[in-house]
Amino acid sequence: MDRTVRFFLNAALILGFAGSAPAAEKPAGNPRFDIPRASSEVTIDGRIDEAAWQGAITFDLATEIDPGKNVPAPVKTTAWLMYDEGHLYAAFRAEDPDPRAIRAHLADRDTTFRDDFVGLMLDTYNDERRGYEFFVNPLGVQMDLAMDETAAEEEEDAAWDAIWRSAGRIDETGYTVEIAIPYTSLRFQRSAGAQTWGVMPFRSYPRSRRHQIAPIPIDPDNSCLLCQLPKMTGFDGATPGRNLEIDPTVTAARTDAQRSFPEGDLEEGSVDTDLGVTARWGITPNLVLSGTVNPDFSQVEADVAQLDVTSQFALFFPEKRPFFLEGGDFFSTPLNIVHTRTVSDPSWGVKLTGKEGQNGLGVFVAQDDVTSFLIPGDQFSQATTLRQESTDAALRYRRDLGSSSTLGALVTHREGDDYANSVFGLDGQFRPTDSDRITVQALGSRSEYPGAVAAGFAQPEGSFDGSAVRVGYTHGDRNWEWYARYEDISPDFRADLGFLPRVGTTVYLGGLEHNWWAEDSKSWYTRFGVGGDWDQTEGADGTVLERELEFWVNLSGSYQSYSMIDVGQRDRFWNGVTFDQKFVNVWFEMRPTGALFLGLGGTVADTIDFDHTRAGKLLRLDPSIAWNVGKRLKLTLDHHLQRVDIDEGELLEANLSQLGAVYQINIRTFVRAIFQYSDLSRDTVLYTAREVEPEDEELFTQLLFSYKLNPQTVLFLGYSDNQLGGTVEGDTIRLTRTDRTLFFKVGYALVM
Repeated sequence: MDRTVRFFLNAALILGFAGSAPAAEKPAGNPRFDIPRASSEVTIDGRIDEAAWQGAITFDLATEIDPGKNVPAPVKTTAWLMYDEGHLYAAFRAEDPDPRAIRAHLADRDTTFRDDFVGLMLDTYNDERRGYEFFVNPLGVQMDLAMDETAAEEEEDAAWDAIWRSAGRIDETGYTVEIAIPYTSLRFQRSAGAQTWGVMPFRSYPRSRRHQIAPIPIDPDNSCLLCQLPKMTGFDGATPGRNLEIDPTVTAARTDAQRSFPEGDLEEGSVDTDLGVTARWGITPNLVLSGTVNPDFSQVEADVAQLDVTSQFALFFPEKRPFFLEGGDFFSTPLNIVHTRTVSDPSWGVKLTGKEGQNGLGVFVAQDDVTSFLIPGDQFSQATTLRQESTDAALRYRRDLGSSSTLGALVTHREGDDYANSVFGLDGQFRPTDSDRITVQALGSRSEYPGAVAAGFAQPEGSFDGSAVRVGYTHGDRNWEWYARYEDISPDFRADLGFLPRVGTTVYLGGLEHNWWAEDSKSWYTRFGVGGDWDQTEGADGTVLERELEFWVNLSGSYQSYSMIDVGQRDRFWNGVTFDQKFVNVWFEMRPTGALFLGLGGTVADTIDFDHTRAGKLLRLDPSIAWNVGKRLKLTLDHHLQRVDIDEGELLEANLSQLGAVYQINIRTFVRAIFQYSDLSRDTVLYTAREVEPEDEELFTQLLFSYKLNPQTVLFLGYSDNQLGGTVEGDTIRLTRTDRTLFFKVGYALVM
């Protein structure tokens, strides 16, 4: 067995079984209830007609917690809760004075947060640090999220998916929803007797404003929501059963491609077929072991297209692969040291995550067939790929301190034939008051690159070390927010398993914002905010790379509208020259109806022509529209324009458009088309530092048929292609298809 694998697995077992202390007792301030056991079976069909519901605990959701500050709810909502040895059950009756105004659309899971919905917030460990959210729209479409109060900023991760059941029905006075959440989809305390969980029913009622409704008042000056959930005691005998899930997959794809561009026909490729399996075993209710062999990590979900023609640093793309998303929040720290998308082509992987008492643990090891990483710098970053395998691993341990603080340790390691990178360090979060949060992290790294990489990217030869420190403070209540951050990352610090494109800098930042809230729900505005901040970034030699002062005003109002204007001035250093820059950013969005969303962003700013180290003017426009045509069809259009002008004329203009159309056949089945088109034009006369073509065009197309019984039991049939055009050596080339791919995937979740 590889030394890295042995080290991380042994360390995981030691930490996992050493920390068996009971969870700290929570203060008795939260409302407390006993949740009853279901007296009979329940059919999840959107009808609350089984006898078992007569014995459930009942809640009236009578309090609007946002935007109103604990005022009477504008609509009546009733929730019922109960449990048995395998499930937590919830039912909701949501009354509506105008059922025709209910916002409900058939859609893929996790895409209907702008609809009406009801659901639950859960703190199954009762530690007020990590939790779950399960929401359902009036037609039964599911939305689930993982909550993390330990992050530098509170996070809700919609990429997390669980297997659970729901159903919804709309009638002449409102709608009804039923939910059954199996314990196999949750992690919770290991106990043979009664447990106490944080559980809160919730309703979102979006009309001209989005009213958030709960059964109890919530203190808006307490930045921790999980800390305020009602406590429910019961769940005797709750068990995940064998808690074993096996997900085999079969994928097949054929890619036809041009050998030379732009001439020649597409040559037919061979059909590549792969069998893979991912398994998940709940060793205990709070400790989960998962593994994968020959996993299918094909990206059915196309990345959102981004323009990078004026970017100094690498663009960020989120993780979407289920194996890495499972328990991904365990590896979160103030600096992004674990970003599993860097594991680009794994042949196998194993992961252990869970919590025992006050001790949280996460460990994963994967074999990557391709080793890709960023070479960061203080003014730009570069990417490189080694044609060698690497073993990638991360170990995360976190200890709860008191009622709401944490202390953690993190180790990551990547190793190939003549390549290695290790990161190790400590971090903590401390909450001196309900409104204040302090985060700290200190890290060291040791790296060694192959000789060709060291020479080609001007990196140190042999082994080299680096360090990073980050300290942050935030205060957040209903009316005030202020924050400060200090960050120092040495030039030789590397976090190749994370996403850290900038090193060799010291950052100072401080900011303040004040908000005014409307006292009357009929007011023309909801919230008005004014704020500003100052930041300075210095290089390792003390050079001021950037100094920025900005002020902003924002306004939330009717039709769920939001508008913002941000103005400022910065000094920005590049290639020995400091540029004096001014900028104006604006953004406006609204939902004039339940079916239509409109957004428009814009920037007018001084910028830098990085190729020639000269000043320029930047214009950026970002209009967007989303239109639900009836309950089944959704159309989206996003456009991004960037134009850079210099004194001699227009240097470049880049346009990127993305059109999407989704038709939802039923709650489990949809067909989708995506078109991404980009066009980049340049004035070649103004480019003297390097040769460029006057025009580049790209068109990406994807057509997809999707059937999802649950997140893992799926069938995908799809087609995609790429087309290129523009100017090549003086010849104008029309858009020409360079490749096309037909793909198929079937996956099945076997839950035992």
